[in-house]
Amino acid sequence: MPPEITPFQRAEWRPLPHPGCANVEVRPLLRAERVSLAQLRFGPHGTIHEHPADIAIDVVCLEGSGWTSVDGEAAPIAAGQKVRWPAGRAHRLWTEDNSMLTLMVEHANP
Repeated sequence: MPPEITPFQRAEWRPLPHPGCANVEVRPLLRAERVSLAQLRFGPHGTIHEHPADIAIDVVCLEGSGWTSVDGEAAPIAAGQKVRWPAGRAHRLWTEDNSMLTLMVEHANP
């Protein structure tokens, strides 16, 4: 039996539409029952505001570098590294003078 190949609508890069976000673009890739994937592209001084989410999220840094925080504790993140934001905890992602490309993996609650 051949693999099932289906088309999907290729999204274009667009500004992240949340208050408190600046110089960040998003490109959704996949929305499925238990997981969603999107790329986020940060320019210099890009930021996602601090906020909690009801689900766990893995952030995979694909290119460049920046900063992340969980509950106000900040740490650098660079290409080849990932961080998990636990469900229900405030998190943030930002850059300073450089840019960064990330893959966001949102895990649905079981």
